[in-house]
Amino acid sequence: MDRKYSKFILDFFKYGVLLLFLVIVMFPFFWMLVTSLKGSQAEIYAFPVQYLPQKPSLANYISMLWKGNFGRYMSNSLLVSTVAATFASMIGIGAGYILSRFKFRLKSPLLLFYLITQMIPTFIMLPSLYQMLSKHHMLNNIWVMALLYTNMMIPFSVVTLRGFFDGISSTLEEAAWIDGCSYGAALRKIIIPVMKPGIAATFIFAFINSWNELFMAIMFIDKDKYKTIPVGLNALILKYDIKWGEMAAGTVMALIPTILLFSVAQKYMIEGLTAGSVKG
Repeated sequence: MDRKYSKFILDFFKYGVLLLFLVIVMFPFFWMLVTSLKGSQAEIYAFPVQYLPQKPSLANYISMLWKGNFGRYMSNSLLVSTVAATFASMIGIGAGYILSRFKFRLKSPLLLFYLITQMIPTFIMLPSLYQMLSKHHMLNNIWVMALLYTNMMIPFSVVTLRGFFDGISSTLEEAAWIDGCSYGAALRKIIIPVMKPGIAATFIFAFINSWNELFMAIMFIDKDKYKTIPVGLNALILKYDIKWGEMAAGTVMALIPTILLFSVAQKYMIEGLTAGSVKG
């Protein structure tokens, strides 16, 4: 009896902590959704706080989609993030494979360089980047932003994928070489299929980082037709007011592509993170 009672108390405490953690994590999303459904600023600023909208309204979504330029912001973010994540992952595959499989004199310094670049705050480079882009008339260019995001994500992709390559036995490639495969053919036909979870995890992290990036975008883009979602939402912060309803609606819509990406690649994502956490 005492053992059953102790188990009940332990389970109650365990699930209680998990439930509390879930509430803490999910409450900001709940509040954002509720705010997006409130039809007026007066209702948003009402006191005492209203946790549910009196009359749910889609006015904020309509304002963002039809009165604003949110569709263009969404397409710009999709283009920039997809291009950056794709090329960063491709470069990461090639460079990570070389760093993992080959021995050469500058291997350790090169890997150290990739690690150090991850420690340097991005905003330190912004003034010099702005001067260079302005001098060459490359501001307000969506493809330049894609190039900058690709460059920003290359060190992360290389270091991450190099770790995944280290976790794959070289005997797979040796068997392929015996069968007549070249280095490229062995990588393409044998290693990359095994690496799918790691590549998926790297692509998703690169995509999300590019999707959410604000500092470079807000500094290098000021024309409305080139703005990404973070820049467009930042424009809702006015001098004397903040359009909380429209900002919440835009944030909810901005979450949809990332949620879809996670749901589609969830299997590979979990496998990739699990494989990346195993050493030896």
